[in-house]
Amino acid sequence: MKILYGTTNPSKLEYMKRMLYGLDIELIGLKDINLITQNIDESGNNPLENARIKAIAYYKAAKTPVFSCDSGLYIDGLSEEEQPGTHVRRVHGKVLSDEGMIDHYSKLSARLGGKAIARYKNAICLVIDEKHIFEYDEDDIAGEKFIITSRPHFKKHVGFPLDSLSIDMKSGKYYMDMVDYNEEDKNVAKGYKRFFVNSLFKKGV
Repeated sequence: MKILYGTTNPSKLEYMKRMLYGLDIELIGLKDINLITQNIDESGNNPLENARIKAIAYYKAAKTPVFSCDSGLYIDGLSEEEQPGTHVRRVHGKVLSDEGMIDHYSKLSARLGGKAIARYKNAICLVIDEKHIFEYDEDDIAGEKFIITSRPHFKKHVGFPLDSLSIDMKSGKYYMDMVDYNEEDKNVAKGYKRFFVNSLFKKGV
């Protein structure tokens, strides 16, 4: 089955292809179908609301099965008002570049002692048609806790700039020095696969 992933980020598309490897699903991105949409107002209060907003908007534009994902970054030691949440790239009304994100979060980590504990909470919404909309945001697709350091790695990962600041708590290694498909990815992949299998089974696909 061919499903559109509502993203123009090639790194995110390749990541999700790894997550769903083994399922009879062909993933394509927005660039593959040259879909042009107006800026989507991601005004949700949490990752699930934003995933739903995007998925429904892309479905209306493409008229094909589509899913969207959204994430929220939550950092220990910050107040609720200070949490990046769903606005990881948007700070004080400004959308940050990859380099801007590395600069901002390295300084934020320094303010918290240089080793801030953080976690991503993820959500997904799949729209098959107007009557079949499935969504999910449970812990089995959330990331494990990790460290945001104040010292950036010299390597950069286009589309995932915070990998240059992220350190695995178990190994003490920067994400940039780890094998892409690590143990955490495998656990999250199981959660995503269960979501798609259960959703498509309910639809009868």
